[in-house]
Formats: sequence, C-alpha cells, structure tokens
Amino acid sequence: MKKANTPLGETAKNSRDTHAKLAFLYAVPIGTLGGLIGLGGAEFRLPVLAGVLGYSGHQAVPLNLAISLMTIAASLAIRSQILSVDSVFLLGPIILSLIAGAMITAFLGAALAGRLSNEQLERLILVLLVGIGIALIIESFLPQQIPALLPTALIWWIPAGILFGLAIGLVSSLLGVAGGEIIIPTLVFAFGVDIKTAGTASLLISFPTVLVGLVRYASRGAFQDPIPLKKTVVPMGIGSVIGAFAGGMVAGIVPAAALKFALGVILNISAFRVFHKSR
Repeated sequence: MKKANTPLGETAKNSRDTHAKLAFLYAVPIGTLGGLIGLGGAEFRLPVLAGVLGYSGHQAVPLNLAISLMTIAASLAIRSQILSVDSVFLLGPIILSLIAGAMITAFLGAALAGRLSNEQLERLILVLLVGIGIALIIESFLPQQIPALLPTALIWWIPAGILFGLAIGLVSSLLGVAGGEIIIPTLVFAFGVDIKTAGTASLLISFPTVLVGLVRYASRGAFQDPIPLKKTVVPMGIGSVIGAFAGGMVAGIVPAAALKFALGVILNISAFRVFHKSR
C-alpha cells in the first residue's frame, strides 16, 4: 500500500524546491557578470550561499568549490571549441609552476578550514573577500596590458610561479573559488600574458587546484549529506554556466574597467553584510 504524502513531507519538498529555484536564479546573474569580465563569479556566490541560502561558512565553502568545478569544466569545453590553445602551450612552465604551488596549499587550506571554528572561518572569509574586492577596484584603474614585471627567463618564472601558486591555492580552498580573480592579473601583470590567453590558462590552472581542494573536503565528510548537492550545487552550477556563457557572448558591451570597479564595491558591501557580525 502506497503511503500518502504527509503535510510535513510536502512542506519539506516545497522548501527544497524553493531553495533550488533561488540557487538557480541568483547564479544566473552572478555568472553573467563574471562572464562579462572573464571570471567565474564564485566570490559573489559565497555571500549568497551563506546569506540568502543560509549555509554556515563550513558548509558554504565546499559547496562553492563544487559549483566552481562545474563552471570550470563547462568553460574549458566551450573555450576549446572557439579559441586556439597554441599560445597557452607556450606558457607551459608558468602554468605548471602555478599549478604545483596551488595544489599544495589547496590541500593544506582545506585542512586549515576544518580546524577553524565557524566564527574564525567566516572572519577569514570576510578578510579575503574584502581583499579581492579592493583588488578588483584597483585593477579597474590599471591598463589592460603592461610590460611584464618579471624578466623573461625560467630562472625567474618557475620560483615566482610556485610562490604565486601557493597564494592562489590557499585562497581557492578557503573560499571555494576557482581563483581567476588572482590568476588572471598574475599572468597579465607579472608574466606579460595577453588577456585572452590568460583567461584560458586560468581555467587550466584552476581545474586541478579546485579538484584537489574538493577531494580534500570530501575526505573530511563535507558531502555526506546529498541534499545540498541536489538543491544547491546542481541548480547553482547550471545557472552559473548559463550566466557565464551569456556574459561571455556580450562581453565588451559594458566597459570592463567600470564593471570591475562596481563589482569590487558590491563584493565589499555584500561581504560585510553577510560575514561581519558584531559581538
């Protein structure tokens, strides 16, 4: 005999459906804005996960990392069809050194996050988000292309790449982000890479970095409950991919510098509203 749905069961199902719709609806515009400036928008998803959707810092970060992996994989698939990757292969030593450093701290960062209390983690998230917001504002005033800050020599590229990679991996694992907001400026300003090539190279660097962090969080039990994966990660991942594709198609209509300035201000405001708790 089939059991009838109880009012409590129906309420829980309706709540999950509403949650999934909110996750999708917020992800699309965030992904679109990120696509307009060549980024994934994960930094802007984090306040939504912790604020609108009600996750704690410890829950939001690994979920954000899982969504980031979905968007990176989709972006790589799209870019491989429409852009030449020949110029990316020329950056092999830089990319490999950045990956090497980033994978180390992506692994360690996930372990560090597990040792922090939720309050300590959210304070750290606030500091990192504000730092990225300020970096976006500063970047909006800089020219798109400047001479490389580092000399063109492997003896400089390899150690610098590892050092930059260590910072990238730590930020990625503590915020659950792909790290494009750090990787792309690093490639452009430190190594003199053109902006389009930097965007593709950023995805290649982000994928193993995010994967290592994700595996580490999974090993610590972050995804034992499948419900957040269904009601948050899947709809938000789909919305992020759709938004990023739409933003990429119309990139150039809105000046990137003005958009980065505005997004930097918005990120700082949203980070303070969600993660700054007066005691």
